[in-house]
Amino acid sequence: MQKKKPYGETLKEQLLAGARDRLYNFLLADGAVRGVILNATRVVNEMRANHELGILETLVLGRAYLGAALMSADLKNNDRISIKIDCSGPVKGLVVEANAFGEVRGFLKRVPIPIDKPVESFDLSPFFGAGFLLVTKYIEDAKQPFTGQVMLKYGNIAKDLANYYLTSEQVPTAFNLSIKFDTEGRVTGAGGLFLQAMPRADDELAGSLEERVTDLPSLGEVFTEDKDPENLIAAAFKDYSPRFLANHRIEFMCHCNQERVRNLLTLLPIDELEDIRDKGPFPVEICCQSCNTPYRFTREDIIEIYGKRYPHN
Repeated sequence: MQKKKPYGETLKEQLLAGARDRLYNFLLADGAVRGVILNATRVVNEMRANHELGILETLVLGRAYLGAALMSADLKNNDRISIKIDCSGPVKGLVVEANAFGEVRGFLKRVPIPIDKPVESFDLSPFFGAGFLLVTKYIEDAKQPFTGQVMLKYGNIAKDLANYYLTSEQVPTAFNLSIKFDTEGRVTGAGGLFLQAMPRADDELAGSLEERVTDLPSLGEVFTEDKDPENLIAAAFKDYSPRFLANHRIEFMCHCNQERVRNLLTLLPIDELEDIRDKGPFPVEICCQSCNTPYRFTREDIIEIYGKRYPHN
């Protein structure tokens, strides 16, 4: 993977931004509610640069990145989780994946998203239309992945993810996903919050915390001002005795590389490889769907790939 524009003008700024992008696990009300808060400003900026996204596309895909990162908080070892949306609206859909190491990647199915008139609000429901949300968990020791599916109800990723947990897993959950843009359309802050009722939480507690999440300030603005996530939770939920457990890095990361893409080329049918070898154009450029990193192959590369796969031709 190649990051087209690392966030920050200097190496020092990039390192500081990377240090701030973290996910924090905590408990509320003596363990009756688990929570996660996330600063992912660098992640969203680097995602935007690699996928060459406008404001609308950054908002849609960025919110999905935030949601997937929050949902990855309880993963272990080589576990990973993916969010997939297929819909009838101009967005068409998206796929985002996060793993236990805090690495997030993914793509929109349509870029740019076509619009008939300037976007006047952050209500994105018209861009989704009807469709489905699928969440797949890839647990390392499980024999096969587990996939849950719900219909899109809101056209709002935060609300639809909460609806997924309530419908598919019967767990009351709240999401707050926020991206802040400045007057020039640059992302200045991005973050998310996740609260989930544990089995011993009563309905009154769950309802009270859902209201508290709604009343929170914009996390995009909070992280634009470089406020500390732990201090925010401590102040906003002080009457629920917040207790922090652990935190770890979050990063826009894909493990694609030249050799992996080369191996994929060897799997093409012989007639397709012959057509590429004979007609080009060269260099052949193949982009990784998840991170939009381009990989280029010369005619000599294609001849070598063809020769190794089909030495008799």
